[in-house]
Amino acid sequence: MPKVLRCQPQLLQKDLSGRVYIVTGANSGTGLATSEQLLRQGAHVVGACRRPAAGEAAFANFARLPGTAEIMTLDLASFASVRQFAAEFLARHQRLDALVNNAGLVAPEGRTEDGFEINIGTNHLGHFLLTELLLDCLKASAPARIVCLSSVVHVSRGATEITIDFDDLNYETRAFSSMAAYAQSKLANLLHAKELARRLEGSGVTAYSVHPGWIRSNFGSGIMPGWLRGLMNLALRPFSGMMGILNPEEGAQTTLHCLLADDAPQHNGAYYSQNSILYPQREHRAGGWPMRSPNPNAHDAALAQKLDAVSRELVGLDG
Repeated sequence: MPKVLRCQPQLLQKDLSGRVYIVTGANSGTGLATSEQLLRQGAHVVGACRRPAAGEAAFANFARLPGTAEIMTLDLASFASVRQFAAEFLARHQRLDALVNNAGLVAPEGRTEDGFEINIGTNHLGHFLLTELLLDCLKASAPARIVCLSSVVHVSRGATEITIDFDDLNYETRAFSSMAAYAQSKLANLLHAKELARRLEGSGVTAYSVHPGWIRSNFGSGIMPGWLRGLMNLALRPFSGMMGILNPEEGAQTTLHCLLADDAPQHNGAYYSQNSILYPQREHRAGGWPMRSPNPNAHDAALAQKLDAVSRELVGLDG
């Protein structure tokens, strides 16, 4: 099994005092681990959580760390919630050094508050709107960074390469599959970062997409009963190492590298991947910081630009 890619120790010792970070989905998993490390380095972290009580409980463990933290409510499945969060953040803060679009779900068939398929609506459209509403603050705080969590599943399902189906983005006519819908949303996350990099070139704001690895967490709870998830976690735990299953601290390493590495801006728009046995081809399984996605659609500039234009219209920013 390939070794876990880790941040250089000096990156995790940088003084981040005075810097402000937003981490979506900060109450668990890689979001929580990312937040903890930033707080250890003295940053101010805004944990954007759908369940603020869970965020408060999780962040209570960090009270003695050098940084400061606040929890704010954000439901990415509601454009109204996204707009309210952005307005409240901008009323409280005059700078934003980085936005970590970390939250994500794989969910059974359903719709967001605004009527979009739940996976694309939450994982991509919610984050797209959030990013757009915060762009001016990021530009004013430059150099600043945006990290979009993608996934290895953006590559393919069997022999079929993942793409964006603009003719049926919301699964209104084709057969629904949770994993297919999730994979489409994860390609959208990667393309979002790539198009942000193109649009923001020269602004001092850079963007990256990330595969954090196969993380041992509650992820996927929306499509798996709790008893089955618990049974699988128990059964698989002895084999975690050989299967490449990481803990949240290991899963946060790729995000932290993109946030902290001095040379990351030289790879604006790039895809950074932790190791993963889930890549179809063996040569990609070691990951890379950065690495070239094996999905040709991930390099389609026209596809990225179309996604940007369609997303802008869908979230109500086309005017």
